Amino acid sequence: TTYGGEWVVNPSGGLISKGHPLGATGLAQCSELVWQLRGDADARQVDGASIGLQHNLGLGGAAVVTMYRKTGHSKS
Repeated sequence: TTYGGEWVVNPSGGLISKGHPLGATGLAQCSELVWQLRGDADARQVDGASIGLQHNLGLGGAAVVTMYRKTGHSKS
């Protein structure tokens, strides 16, 4: 579950490295996954990233799970 493995979990360090900005946690996760799929994650880049999964739990029992996948479009 790390670089070079079949799955890479929290390449940005997750909430341990970012803290927990209420309301912004999901946006930080979304941004990291989009950067990974676009190939824009700099030193955190996971080679061959093509699918991402985000899950976020919030106050009051809110839960969101989102799947991302890379499209066939190339960077220009």
